[in-house]
Amino acid sequence: MAVQIDLKELSARESERVEWKENVAKISDVVETIVAFANDISNLGGGYVVCGAKEGKDEAGFQKLFLTGLTSSRLKEIEGKALSECREKVDPPIIPITEEIAIPENGNRILVFIVPATGHAHNYRSSGKDASTYYIRLGRETREARNALLHELLLRKQVIEPWDRRMNREATIEEIDLVILRDYLQEIGLWDAHKPVEDYFSYQAPLSSFVPPLTGKENMTGIVRPRNFALLLFGKNPTKFFPGAWAVFSTYPGRDRSAPVAQRIEIVGTVVEQAKKLLSLLQPEAYTTVFDKTDARPNQVKYPLRALQEAVINALVHRDYESDQPIRVTVFSDRIEFYSIGGLPRVISPEKFKAGQASPYWRNQSLAYFFNKLRLAQGEGQGIATIFRAMAEAGCPAPIFEIGEEHLICILAAHPRHALFREQKEKTGAGKRGRRESKSGRSRRK
Repeated sequence: MAVQIDLKELSARESERVEWKENVAKISDVVETIVAFANDISNLGGGYVVCGAKEGKDEAGFQKLFLTGLTSSRLKEIEGKALSECREKVDPPIIPITEEIAIPENGNRILVFIVPATGHAHNYRSSGKDASTYYIRLGRETREARNALLHELLLRKQVIEPWDRRMNREATIEEIDLVILRDYLQEIGLWDAHKPVEDYFSYQAPLSSFVPPLTGKENMTGIVRPRNFALLLFGKNPTKFFPGAWAVFSTYPGRDRSAPVAQRIEIVGTVVEQAKKLLSLLQPEAYTTVFDKTDARPNQVKYPLRALQEAVINALVHRDYESDQPIRVTVFSDRIEFYSIGGLPRVISPEKFKAGQASPYWRNQSLAYFFNKLRLAQGEGQGIATIFRAMAEAGCPAPIFEIGEEHLICILAAHPRHALFREQKEKTGAGKRGRRESKSGRSRRK
C-alpha cells in the first residue's frame, strides 16, 4: 500500500528532515542522504529525499515549491540504482519506501524516498571510494561523520561501548588499589568480607545491576584487564593511563587573571579523592560571610555549598577523559568558574541546559552511579537544576553556562551583598591611600 505524500505539507516540516533534489546529477548523493536519515544522529525520526522538486520563493518573496519532475525513464533509473546501492553497498543494508507523485501539467513525476530512522549505524561505500563512510544529517546538510561526530554515532548505535565501560588494554588488575576498592565498596554496601577478593575482579560478575564488571577479558590473549571506570575510581595512578585525569585549583585576588596567582594547587588521585579535595578547598569560600544589621538575615554565605558541590561533581563525572587537559576550578573575588573538558552532548538542548531544564544524561554512567552511591552526586541527573535552586534560595545570581565545542564552563557569582562589601572596601582603601599620599606630600610650615 503506497504512502500518501503531500508535498506542500512536507515543505512545511522541519527542513532538517527533507532533502530536495531538483536534478539528480549523482545517484551517490541520494544514497548518502538516505544513509544520513537512517543514522538519525539528531533524533528526528528519519527523513525524505524528494527528487524532481526544489524549494524557492515566488515574486513576492513567499516560499514556493517548484515541481519540474522526472521523466519516466529517468525516474526508473534513479529509483533502481539508488535501491540497488542501498542493498549492495550500504552496511547494514537499507530498504527505503518509495512513492511517485504525478505532475499533471507536464506529465512528469516526483520520486520520494521515505527513510525511517533505524537502530543501526549504516555506512556506504560508493563507487570510486577506497573505504566505507558513515553519513549524518546536520541541519540541512548531509555530511561525513568524522572524529567526535562519528564517535557519538557509534556510541548511540551501540557499535562501541561507552568510554568508561571499555576495557583498558594497557592496564592490568595490579593497577587497582585494593585498599581503596575495599573502602569504597564498604561505604556503598557492596563489600562482603567473606568473599574472595578475586571475585571482585571477575569479568563475568557485575558489581550491581547498574554497573558492568570491573574487568573484561581479551579474546585473543585471555588476559583480564580493568575497565576505564575502575581505574579512575580505584586506580593507584589514574594519570598513568589518562593524562588529563587531574584538576587545578587556583585563586586570584581580583576579578581577572591579570594579578599573580595567589594560590595554585594541582590535584591528582582517584576521581573521588579529587572531588573531596576540591570540596575541602571550596568550603572556606562558601562560608565567607558579611554582616549587615539592616537585613533580617545579616550573615549571608558567599556561595551555597550545595551549588559548589554539584558544580565540582558535574565537572569531574561528566568530563571527557579522552582529553589530556585537566578540569580547572578558579576562584575570583566575585565568582568561581568550573571549567570541564568536553562539549555538551548533542542529545541535550543548549537552551534547556542553560535554563536548568535539560533531561538527565550521563556521559560516564558508571562514574555517576558510584558518585551517587557515595552521596557525592544526585541520582537522577538533577545536578544542574540543584545548582539553580541552591543559588536562588541563597539569594545569589543564577548560574551562567558557557558551552564550547570541547569544553563547558559553569560560572557561579557571589552573593550580591559581597559585591557591595567589596566595593565599599575598595573605596575605603582608595580613600586611605589618598589621605596618606596627601599627608606625605604636605609641606612643613615655617
